Amino acid sequence: MFRPEFLPVLAAMAAASLFCRVGGFMLMRFIPITPRVEAALKGTPLAVMLGIVLPVALKGEIPELIALAAVACAMRFVRDEMVAAMIGVFAVAAGRWLIA
Repeated sequence: MFRPEFLPVLAAMAAASLFCRVGGFMLMRFIPITPRVEAALKGTPLAVMLGIVLPVALKGEIPELIALAAVACAMRFVRDEMVAAMIGVFAVAAGRWLIA
């Protein structure tokens, strides 16, 4: 179902994302990269992923927990984030389809 009011919202989100990325890139030119700053920058993706995954995991619904376990196994054996994400999406979709 297509909702035309969604297009301006999508454009605004894309513009905000672009502004944040470009602004961050331009501001980081003025910050010296010390070992502490480098460690913080390397830890940021993990913090973002935990912020996304932790509320869902604490909610504790079965399809999401199965997908979380599937992603953990995929990362352990395949070591590819994109493959693990695809497996997680498939596991959630399959779990919700089977339960519904």
